[in-house]
Amino acid sequence: QVQLVESGGGLVQAGGSLRLSCAASGRTFGSFAMGWFRQAPGKEREFVSAISWSGGSTYYADSAKGRFTISRDSANDTVYLQMNSLKPEDTAVYYCAAIKGIVSKSPISYDYWGQGTQVTVSS
Repeated sequence: QVQLVESGGGLVQAGGSLRLSCAASGRTFGSFAMGWFRQAPGKEREFVSAISWSGGSTYYADSAKGRFTISRDSANDTVYLQMNSLKPEDTAVYYCAAIKGIVSKSPISYDYWGQGTQVTVSS
């Protein structure tokens, strides 16, 4: 089992920044690739970003490229999502997720999920 706890969400004005954190505990964190997803009201959960188990490969949705940066600190079993130049359309609940093996952009492929953290961007 892997337990994931997100933090760092909040209310921010358009153009502002937030850094989300996802703290993992349980099984060996280093063997899991990690992803960030988001879900806005009335919409499906969508891929935002992911990072390989080694941290050597990162992936971004087109909407996140150039604005968001994913990273992982294996020493502290934590994954981060730095979000800059935030837009109102970034408003959603953000979830981190863990997958054993290779990265996937499909939420159904992930094995473990956090409870989510709300990000609200005002215009």
